[in-house]
Amino acid sequence: MDFSLLLIALVWLIGTCFRIYRQARFYQIEEYTSGRYLRWYFARRERWLPRRPLVAWLGAGVFGFLLSEAPGDVLLTIIGVVSAIIAVWPPDEGEIKKGFRPTLRAKRLLGAAFCITIVVWFILQLLVPEIDLLRFVLAGFLGLVVFLAAPLFLIAGNVVMTPVEAFLRRRFIARAKAVLETIQPTVIGITGSYGKTSTKMYLAHILNGRYKTYPTPKSYNTLMGVSMAINNDLADDHSIEYFICEMGAYIPGEIERITDLTEPTIGLVIDIGPQHLERFGTLENTAAAKYELIKALPPDGLGVFNWDNPYVRAMYERGYPQERIAVSREVDPANVPEGGPRFVASDVSEGLDGLRFTVTDWQTGEHELFETALLGQHNVTNLLLATAAAVHEGMPLKDVARRVRTLQPAESRLVRKVSPEGITIINDAYSANPAGVVSALRVLALHQTGRRLLITPGMVELGPLMEAENRKLGEMAAGQATDVILVGAQQTQAVKAGLLAAGFPAERLRVIETLAESIAWYKDNLRTGDTVLFLNDLPDTYSS
Repeated sequence: MDFSLLLIALVWLIGTCFRIYRQARFYQIEEYTSGRYLRWYFARRERWLPRRPLVAWLGAGVFGFLLSEAPGDVLLTIIGVVSAIIAVWPPDEGEIKKGFRPTLRAKRLLGAAFCITIVVWFILQLLVPEIDLLRFVLAGFLGLVVFLAAPLFLIAGNVVMTPVEAFLRRRFIARAKAVLETIQPTVIGITGSYGKTSTKMYLAHILNGRYKTYPTPKSYNTLMGVSMAINNDLADDHSIEYFICEMGAYIPGEIERITDLTEPTIGLVIDIGPQHLERFGTLENTAAAKYELIKALPPDGLGVFNWDNPYVRAMYERGYPQERIAVSREVDPANVPEGGPRFVASDVSEGLDGLRFTVTDWQTGEHELFETALLGQHNVTNLLLATAAAVHEGMPLKDVARRVRTLQPAESRLVRKVSPEGITIINDAYSANPAGVVSALRVLALHQTGRRLLITPGMVELGPLMEAENRKLGEMAAGQATDVILVGAQQTQAVKAGLLAAGFPAERLRVIETLAESIAWYKDNLRTGDTVLFLNDLPDTYSS
């Protein structure tokens, strides 16, 4: 190959490697699951067949043909290089909410993908014939093919690295297992379709009033996330008495693997709902996956269940383990059924200063008034579950109530603050589910002064229920908000339909494409006394 073709090919190669790097962010968001990543990738034509590279290559071919009679390769080289630069020049990514995390695994994946790309590129160059115009056109075509195939090289890199990652993962998990065996804390597992992180943080705060407690940080709820928390934090602190482990799952068996590592003796199941129904297929499959936590408990362990959810109540009624506690905020405290919930909330009220309710322990007959700055009536259930575990571990109900008074909401979960301009901002952007949106919209409706703006991209991963649930979201919002901004026209069609069907004024509804635009709008239009609720924030795979 001569220098001219090498130069053109190198431009395509560099562009391909950068395209692989950019695609790695989306692959990482999909947790390196090739099937989910490919479904996202092929969902839109502009992702797998962007127009600019194709037009640039065709344009170069046309110019090359028209100038084929002109003497010298210099002009063809310039055309080839310029067209390749135009083709591979990275487009503006727009709003990036979750950037690429250069973890060790990600770096190994990129290294493997780059190596595969270079090998394929080198082999393809050998196919270029020694005919001036044909080799010029073919060199550009092979560069285009390699460029468009960038995501496949990323997946191939993941396949190549699978044995290495499996070995490193086993070693990392074994190290975490050894740490737990050395410290031997009481392990409390928490699972459910939603509410896991909030309940975990509430329970940790309550128990820290008497014991030294460590909860998995943020939303670390996968096997590797839990292992990382153990290896990074618990390994250096052998004084931990309670380890509270959030356990999430996208497929059956994930929670079982986490319990094999942590060996919990107490398990809390919060709720079963359509969150991630797209992955599980049915609510029965979701319930079976969450029940893996209860099955992992020893016979003398403790299971804590939300009586108000029929799927969780069915787990309670299966009779394992022998010691079980149910909680409820819906059961009439004057008519608790035989074998029903032990901890019941009554006289629940919610205001701008938070929640207020009475908790009754029907086993001991105790009553305590709970007051907290937390917002959202779903948090009553979360607090009852945390209370049941804390009381079982020796904390008096009155001490639990005292700790609840100083609770703060988990990050981006109905966090309320007032800006310097006097605008109330309610941040419930972490995620949205059908149960949580009801609480969030009720909180928005508590603000009776000024405009009430809802900013949302709707809900995702609800499988066959997604359209219906998003339409309900729109119908509810019509009665609670005075203004609505929908982020992303495609995924908010059902929300818009629900709003308009419920009689929401069309002139008060705006559909935009980025969260940044919505923030700019509320800063320009809201005034002192107005309120804005940020409800959910989709990952870039839904908004890109």
